[in-house]
Amino acid sequence: MKNALQRFGKFLSAMVMPNIGAFIAWGFITALFIPDGWLPNAQLASIQPYMLTYLLPVLIAYTGGKMVGGDRGGVMGAIAVVGCIAGVGGTDGQPMLMGAMVMGPFAGWIIKTFDKFMEDKMPAGFEMLINNFSVGIIGMLVAILGFYVIGPFMTAILAILTAGVDVLIKHNLLPLSAIFIEPAKVLFLNNAINHGIFTPIGAEQVKTAGRSIMYMLEANPGPGLGVLLAYWLFSKDKATKDSAPGAIIIHFLGGIHEIYFPYVLMNPVVIIGPIVGNICAITWFTLTGCGLKGPSSPGSIIAFMAMAPKDKMLLILIGVAIAAAVSCVISSIIIRATSTTTSIEEAQSQMADMKAKAKGGSVTDAGSVRKVIFACDAGMGSSAMGATKFRNRIKAARPDITVKNTSVDNIPADCDIAVVQTTLADRARKSAPNAQLVTIGNFLNDPALDDLYLQLTTLDAPAEMTEVDQYISSAEKAVKKDVIVKDSILLHQPSVSKEEAIRKAGELLVERGCVEPQYIDAMLERERLVSTYMGMGIAIPHGTSQAKGTVKKTAITMIQYPDGVDFGDEKAQLVFGIAGLGDEHLDLLSKIADCLDDEEVLEKMKTTDDVDWILKTLS
Repeated sequence: MKNALQRFGKFLSAMVMPNIGAFIAWGFITALFIPDGWLPNAQLASIQPYMLTYLLPVLIAYTGGKMVGGDRGGVMGAIAVVGCIAGVGGTDGQPMLMGAMVMGPFAGWIIKTFDKFMEDKMPAGFEMLINNFSVGIIGMLVAILGFYVIGPFMTAILAILTAGVDVLIKHNLLPLSAIFIEPAKVLFLNNAINHGIFTPIGAEQVKTAGRSIMYMLEANPGPGLGVLLAYWLFSKDKATKDSAPGAIIIHFLGGIHEIYFPYVLMNPVVIIGPIVGNICAITWFTLTGCGLKGPSSPGSIIAFMAMAPKDKMLLILIGVAIAAAVSCVISSIIIRATSTTTSIEEAQSQMADMKAKAKGGSVTDAGSVRKVIFACDAGMGSSAMGATKFRNRIKAARPDITVKNTSVDNIPADCDIAVVQTTLADRARKSAPNAQLVTIGNFLNDPALDDLYLQLTTLDAPAEMTEVDQYISSAEKAVKKDVIVKDSILLHQPSVSKEEAIRKAGELLVERGCVEPQYIDAMLERERLVSTYMGMGIAIPHGTSQAKGTVKKTAITMIQYPDGVDFGDEKAQLVFGIAGLGDEHLDLLSKIADCLDDEEVLEKMKTTDDVDWILKTLS
């Protein structure tokens, strides 16, 4: 149940988080320019309802649709949610933020299902026509469904939730929500709760009242500040005591609440402190009529106060101070009265594992993994071979797992695990913030891949197949005969430098008329960025993604160096030069990956003088 809830939370959060900047822009326009704002301006304030009604729902629906159905799914989601918006009256109706969270993924799933059905059924030359018209026609139908059914239904749901909140406020029960909010934050469900539930309800309240207490329930930095102060003042462990002041600055001023979670995990009973502290703060905010004009993200005191109405700033500061003081006092009592054998380092390690689970990419929850992406700089060579080999290795034990390859800057949003070379880790985190990263040295025989395989396959029983990987069949297809030819294979070459080997592989591609001469420079540049050494004595140099325009047709060359070429600390006996248009080269890379599974074949390929045998083996 916890894992399912975390995956659902991750999905909701992933739709909202990329668009937080738009929420902040809307919040600032609201706070500054409405009649009781800091700089009242009726003309500029007129921007606010259009952002709330149209911009934010369309962004969320596009993101949700893209997560499920790629770029076409994103467009479908944007089309569909406009039907919902129109169905409830546009700027006169309720904001369709929750509707967008439903409509976006639904529309993405619809077009994804259609595309799957149409695989291998499109007449040659009609692909563009069918692709464009399918989005237009199906998008229109889903928009009509949104107008008449989903929009009004989501309006009713939102009205019920808003009425429920009003009842809680009226009967002074809203403070009890802290009993669920604070533990959920430590379980990394904070984004799902704050932006998936509180923000849509808060937006509705802001539309009518100009402020909402819903924006204050999770983002208040006071409860976490109290925990950190208690550890700083009363902890018996010197390492914990010394680390607390820095954590206070990061949490309170930087707005990164995650910094205090390990301090709670060190002694879980401490969670009582922030729970009671938040209960007291919410009670104060309710009694004094406080609320924010927009979402506070991140939960910094700076962002918190930036969204505060000017007539409530002092009262809101008092509420934050109450939360911090109560949380500090109770946490201090617990810290002094109890002992723990868990160090701050162990708690941080535990937190990292929990965070990975909350993002849906933890290998420790191997049964929930559905998509593994191998990513390299261009998504053309290294990752393709790595994905093929790992796919062939794991498909018998886990047919439910999809293994694909792509460029590091285009990792899909629904990726659970992204496998990248260490030097590309930072780019991968930006591209796939919700995926767990597995960093490796090479794509073929890195120990981390063995660990990943073991963790994904040591289950009681494999799950049933839920998605057919479109690339699985690539290894079974016939390799195009002109991708590699006899003239592109050189055997028994004397050892040279890495740069000379790469240049020679590129020259063979140029001689075949497959690439422009400048592609060779792009191959050398690619090697300077990230090594193309794959492991097991194989290197596959290829150009950067920017050089794809210099590729005329798909081709692969092979040069055999029995004594090896130094690729850093490793030697490559086989150097495959690659130039690919689209995915045409993947078939041959699949065959090469298959050869790697047979040690005798691989070793023979490194020393044989039989060109015909090599061609037969790779065809």
